[in-house]
Amino acid sequence: MTKKWLSLILLLAITCVYIYTNPYTEEEDETLSLKLNDGVEELDFLAELEKEVIIELNRARTDPAGYAEFVEDFKKHYVGKYIYLPGRNPIITREGAPAVNEAIEYLKSAQPVPPLRVSKGLSYAARDHVEDQGPTGLTGHYGSDKSSPKERIDRFGKCGAAYGENINYGNRSARQIVMQLIIDDGIMDRGHRKNIFKAQFRVVGVSYGPHHSYGRMCVMDFAGSYSETPRRGGPIRLNYCRFITR
Repeated sequence: MTKKWLSLILLLAITCVYIYTNPYTEEEDETLSLKLNDGVEELDFLAELEKEVIIELNRARTDPAGYAEFVEDFKKHYVGKYIYLPGRNPIITREGAPAVNEAIEYLKSAQPVPPLRVSKGLSYAARDHVEDQGPTGLTGHYGSDKSSPKERIDRFGKCGAAYGENINYGNRSARQIVMQLIIDDGIMDRGHRKNIFKAQFRVVGVSYGPHHSYGRMCVMDFAGSYSETPRRGGPIRLNYCRFITR
């Protein structure tokens, strides 16, 4: 095996963690069917894979112990710190199989949380970031115009509680995207995982598209609640949600 053949792709997963200010109390039926946020009437703003990502998020949230089986099956692709997936070049990770084992143990002990509702505004906010970073190959949560996740979210509605954003680069299927964020290789506080299983998050928007450096990228914007009302000029209310980054 030559060095030329063994091109290594470093898994990138970048996170911001935001702290919620109010406890979750309302109970909902746990289902994998896509529920729409208030003010959303259809799903034609989402591509098929984007819908699959939301279904996958809800599958993990509502049955973490069951989802552990998918992660256990994925572990067979690890050899040391390398992941060997069919039809792809080897992928190098920072932690290797120990991160997978830690994720499995977390899932087996985690309590189920309610499924996320689908937001058009949050999906458009996520799409803005994909369309900005994709052609340039940039990474991270801030746009080329210096926009923060909250500023992008405020373009299309109002966040009434905590919010967060996950970004994954390089994965091509909904399951790989969600599993890699749950494993959270190299992210010591497992911030992506915390966002996925945060019970206070009730709404999500997703966008998936091409990325110049890593082939694909997926952005998930979460909120405790979200009003689908576009902002019509005026200053952006940066303090509308409590914004704390770890």
